[in-house]
Amino acid sequence: GSCKGQFAVQDRETGQSKPYWVGAQSLYGNAGRDLILRFQRVSPMELSPHDPSVIYYGSQHLHRSRDMGVTWETMSPDLTAFPPHAQGASGEPITRDVTGEEFYSTLYAVRESPHQAGVIWTGANDGPFHITQDDGDSWQDITPPDLPEGGRVAWIDVSPHRRGSAYYAVYRYLLGDYAPYIYRTDDYGQTWSRLTTGDNGIPADWPTRVVREDPDREGLLYAGTEFGLFISFNNGGNWQPFHLNIGNIPINDIQVKNKDLVIATQGRAIWILDNLSALHQITAEVTVAESHLFAPRDGYRTSTAAHLLGPNIDYYLPTPTSGAVTLDILDQAGGTVNSYSSAQPPRGGGRGGGFGRRGGGAPAPSVTTSAGFNRMVWDVRDTEGLPVPPGQYQVRLSVGGESQTQQFNVLIDPRVESGGVTVADLQEQYEHNKTMNAMVVEVDALIERVQEAQNTGDANLQRRIAPIAEQLITAPIRYSSPGLRDHITYLQGMTARVDMKIGRDAIARHEVLRVELDEITRDANAILGSGN
Repeated sequence: GSCKGQFAVQDRETGQSKPYWVGAQSLYGNAGRDLILRFQRVSPMELSPHDPSVIYYGSQHLHRSRDMGVTWETMSPDLTAFPPHAQGASGEPITRDVTGEEFYSTLYAVRESPHQAGVIWTGANDGPFHITQDDGDSWQDITPPDLPEGGRVAWIDVSPHRRGSAYYAVYRYLLGDYAPYIYRTDDYGQTWSRLTTGDNGIPADWPTRVVREDPDREGLLYAGTEFGLFISFNNGGNWQPFHLNIGNIPINDIQVKNKDLVIATQGRAIWILDNLSALHQITAEVTVAESHLFAPRDGYRTSTAAHLLGPNIDYYLPTPTSGAVTLDILDQAGGTVNSYSSAQPPRGGGRGGGFGRRGGGAPAPSVTTSAGFNRMVWDVRDTEGLPVPPGQYQVRLSVGGESQTQQFNVLIDPRVESGGVTVADLQEQYEHNKTMNAMVVEVDALIERVQEAQNTGDANLQRRIAPIAEQLITAPIRYSSPGLRDHITYLQGMTARVDMKIGRDAIARHEVLRVELDEITRDANAILGSGN
């Protein structure tokens, strides 16, 4: 961490933390005007995106270490406003309270350009913006002329798409000004555009804490405010609320990782929105179409958390619909693997993944009909509840008599693959499990015929069918010898619990049970007739 010019380097092998200081001056009990270097509680610390051995650290100056903190160089002048009236000791003269981190006029944000080594942007907690384009040899004050003095530069985001472009988020609510301040420059700070006018989506009295441009779609911005999350599809021209289920809470940090949105809140946990691919695909044409099915991101077949890691099926409805919305999962030949409809209640919720697979309590896939974005996470299971093998699949969205289809892949869990299991193994497992399911259905149908015969009141028929029933059904006595049905369901459960190459004994056992079931079926048909 970074505080008061202090930080530590953790050795994971020994468990030792080596403490280092920038300046190594005790800050305790001092007034800001008396310090050589001023730091605050969350001093900015940045690793160079071009050289991981280079560390930047902010006081009122920018400091740099090339040897993991052993030595430091000061590479800038004072980059703060340093108003004299704000340099006293906290609480003086009556309740002096100075633990070494209550200082104004310090750097609060530092970013090196990912495009150009030596292009570094800074922002202070008393207002000024600065940039160097020559690795600290010279610095320019690039503070927007319309930004009121004294604001805290809470965040800098250098555009991942364009050289010379950056976004700054500033707040001044500690000074009684609750206006949102987000700025963008496209020319290294020579000119600025304020992206929060108070009438373009973010309310005029909602302070801003963080802004981030999506690395996969240029101009797609996320903004964290004191009261929730916002999104812009036109580089800050307009904003829309994007609170979803997190509510109106302060957003302190935003990251886009592996096309997922991760946000850190002020005391309300870390939240993740999985799969931003629909946001990357949406256009103005999509929002006025009768419906739109986005190309899904590939998902994983897993034995746990299938409701999180399976393919995300995203679709857009411009208005709520009272008619049925249907999502059909198809194989590459167009055969139906599973089907879901808003007209039917979700089925299968709370299962342990089917036949004892881990992950019980997961919600069943459901089809919603709300205006805007809708999502169904497919649990990678067919109509029988079996996890399907990895491969290529299709999803078909049907709304109001119109259909559209997109392709996607189900991928093998890389952890399973690293254990030596192949896609061919999972295909064999799937086919075996379907065969076992069919055998259970077959034996249950035979048992139903036998029990009907037992309940006819025909004593002769009951006597003749009794040996068949004894072979099929386990007697209701503790530790009775299992009937054929229990042998079949026992084998069925053995091979459906985890992703695996099934044992050869299971295949051999299936063949034995197949012969036994065929023999008993012939005997039953001889008594009951094959048409019963």
